[in-house]
Parts: sequence; structure tokens; C-alpha cells
Amino acid sequence: MNLAAVACSAVAVSFLLLSGETPAAENAPGVSATEIKIGSTFPLSGPASAFANTGKGLVAYVDALNERGGVGGRRINLIVFDDAYSPPKAVEQTRKLVEDEEVAFIYSAIGTPSNAATIKYLNAKKVPDLFIVSGASRFSNFKEFPYTTTGLPSYETEGNVYARYVSDGFAGDRVAILYQNDDLGKDFVGAFKQHFKDDFAGRVTALSYEVTDPTIDSQVVNLKNSGARVLLIAGTPKFAAQAIRKSHELDWKPQIIINLVSSSIASTLRPAGLDVSVGIVSATYYKDPADPQFAGDENVGQFRRVMSKFAPNADTSDINYITGYNQGAILEQLLKQCGDDLSRENVIKQARSIRGLVLPMAIPGIVVNTDETNSQAITQLKLERWNGSGWQTFGDVIGVARK
Repeated sequence: MNLAAVACSAVAVSFLLLSGETPAAENAPGVSATEIKIGSTFPLSGPASAFANTGKGLVAYVDALNERGGVGGRRINLIVFDDAYSPPKAVEQTRKLVEDEEVAFIYSAIGTPSNAATIKYLNAKKVPDLFIVSGASRFSNFKEFPYTTTGLPSYETEGNVYARYVSDGFAGDRVAILYQNDDLGKDFVGAFKQHFKDDFAGRVTALSYEVTDPTIDSQVVNLKNSGARVLLIAGTPKFAAQAIRKSHELDWKPQIIINLVSSSIASTLRPAGLDVSVGIVSATYYKDPADPQFAGDENVGQFRRVMSKFAPNADTSDINYITGYNQGAILEQLLKQCGDDLSRENVIKQARSIRGLVLPMAIPGIVVNTDETNSQAITQLKLERWNGSGWQTFGDVIGVARK
């Protein structure tokens, strides 16, 4: 079976190969004696193209893994298509991966809108839809989506962490929320509603934006006029950077909180202004390569070496690369657990049977545990604060690793 090379703008997927001559088993599409085909969609273009770096981090990890011989004697043939962060495009590209490329499964597809558009199709086809890069809470409903697992902490979990932080440090103060008008943003608003209950309406002003909006200036002006002392930004890097910058221009100085997926130095804080961003709070499960406490960490050193070799233009301060790198580690563990049984039935079984996996770029104390009732790889977080040159974690790890 011949494979056409897949051209991926902005991502050098250097390991598209001719498949081995051994035909794939009927119940294991995309698998031969020498390789396994895996598909993914990334926003290589469009309003959330900063997230493409997550894909590049995964590609770099897989390149390094293939250099070592792959897993179980099989190289990973990762086929990547651009979905431009567009739901219709995501459906089109995912169908191509499943029906034309005949991949074994979909792995690490990026973005809440894109995954929302494809999740029903993949589950209906019983194609494993694994460790998607979205924290939308509904994606982790294993009863509704038994073939899907998630790679990020749920936005509901993350929102609860921020709500607790606000309650502890800003008792009685008004809160403003700028949120993306989809599952990403709505989950954060829902978490604050759940936490503040009857006080929500009197304390919180929430305004949304669309990913197609050119700016969010008017929303920030209105949120300032609410008198809030806390501003939660629940969206993607482009809009988070705009909101931080606009707050500064308005001389509005609330305690700003940004969600994990927008906490990239390269994609959010630098465009907003590193000095302007001092004091911003977020939550994380990553080791920050710039943090002095990890200066001698062997896994951080290996991360730098892999990125230097396989993604030489990568800015390792961008958490998106770290996300993708950690995703690669989960993929490696999954394939090791599958052994020679790479049927879709066993792949999803093993995806829900990961125990005690310590990711190379995860904060100590945070582990991956999945089971037949838990679709989430990550269920723990730690708060962090931007000090002008790096993120500094504080407090304890919040949440419990599912058993």
C-alpha cells in the first residue's frame, strides 16, 4: 500500500514512509510489521495557529522516538493535516485521515472547536480519538464518548482552582471574566457559577468573544467599568495577549488570571509585554525550562536536546512545545502497553489503563492515571505567578491523581 506524502505547512513531518509489506490485520488498520500510521489535525493556520507549536512538540518527540527505532520494532508514521481551527475543515481532514489514509487512530488533535466537530464521527466509527488537546469537560464523558480520552486538565477543574484562589485572596471583590464563546470559555464561567452559587450574579461580570473577532477592546473596556478587582481571561493566546495589553493601556490593574493554554511566554506574555504581565497568575502541570529549580533536571535537559535537534527553531519557553512533548511521552507509553496487539479495541483499552505515568516535563507529584471511568490524563495543577522573567509556582499541587 503506497502512501502519498502529506505536505504540512510549518511542520516538517519527516517520517512519512512507505508502509511495510506485511498487510495490516483486518481489526488493526494502519498497522504493518514495520510501522503504525497515526493521524492528527493541528491549527497550522487560522486564529489559533499558536497552538501549532503543540503539534511541533509532538512531532519532535516522535522524530526522536523513531530515531531510536520506534516502539516494538515499529516506526510511527504520523500524518498531520491542517484544520485551521475551523470545525468544518477539521471534519473534512479527520475523514481523510480515517477513510483515505486508514490511520490506526487519531492522536492529540488540537482545539476545542475542532474536537467538538469530530468527536461524534470518530466515536460512531469506533476509531480511538486519544488524548485530544482540549480541556472541555464534556469531552471527558466516557459514557457518551467511550473512544475519546483527553490530554489536558479539564477546564472545569482548572476553573475551580481559580475560583478557590479568588475566594481565598479577594473575598467580596467583584470579578470580571472574558471568555471564548465555546466550550473552552463556558466551562470556566460554569466553574465560577458552581463555586460562587447565589453570589455569582452579584459579584461576577462575564463577557464573551468569538474567535473570529478582530479585537476584544470593547469587552475589556466594559469589564473595567464593572469595578472588578480580578480579571479572568479564559481563551486562546492571541486574545489573552490583547486583553492584557488593553488592560494596561486603560490603566486598569486588576489581578489578572489567565488559563493554562494561554500561559505561553512566547505566544501570550511576550506579545502583551513581559513587564506589563508581571503578577499574572495561572495554573500549570509543566516544568518551566526557565525555572532555576529545574536547572539541573535531566528530563528538562533531554527536552532541550530533542527540541534543538528536531525543532531547532523552537522557543522552549513556549509551553505549547512542552504540551506536545508530554503528549509524545503518553503516546510512547500507550504503544508499549499495546505490544503487538494494535487493534483498535486494545488501543482504547490501553489508553484507559495507564497507571502512575510520570511525564518527563511534569511537575513532581503530578502523574497520569486513566481507567475505564476516567478519560483525563491530567487531573492535578499547581498555581504559578509571572515575575517578569519566568513563571514561579506557589502553593501545593491541587487535585488528586485518579486511581
